[in-house]
Amino acid sequence: MQGKVYIVRHCEATGQAAEADLTEQGFKQAEELGEFFSNIKVDRIISSPFLRAIHSIENVSEMKNLQIEVDDRLRERVLSTKNLLDWYSKLKKTYDDVNLRFEGGESSQEAMDRIVSLFDEVRKEDSKHIIIVTHGNVMSLLLKHVKETVKETFSFKDWEKLSNPDVYKIETVSHKVAVTRIWRGE
Repeated sequence: MQGKVYIVRHCEATGQAAEADLTEQGFKQAEELGEFFSNIKVDRIISSPFLRAIHSIENVSEMKNLQIEVDDRLRERVLSTKNLLDWYSKLKKTYDDVNLRFEGGESSQEAMDRIVSLFDEVRKEDSKHIIIVTHGNVMSLLLKHVKETVKETFSFKDWEKLSNPDVYKIETVSHKVAVTRIWRGE
């Protein structure tokens, strides 16, 4: 990988459904995200099909004159199809046991496998600068995977520290993969 991959968590949203849009604050954050990327080379934008992800990156798409490619592998993870009142503690358990799966849901490993498959594809594109727009849980699982390859960690506590939006850069520096948080929304 000669280029850079920017992993973006969507801006503040009105809810968790696929059609949930950005809040008023989220649209302001999307403008700030556009300003942040204004002087950064971008060759490609790939987004979750969820409306909040697409709206988060539209300003960058227009400014860079790039089409937003939608990829279902970037959709948010479904923890369970049941309404889990203790979803937070259940989510935490899935970081300790990546194969733990709740009814109708996806394990951390399954969600990680799908985003890593996309990440591995884009890494093969030499000298590309690619933005991937996704959701907090899926983003954290990719960061966990990448950091583990260089003997670092990304834990549930790190997921808790993510913001909406959040931007991490993944690049190869001196033959070592480097993961750096480069911007976060307020």
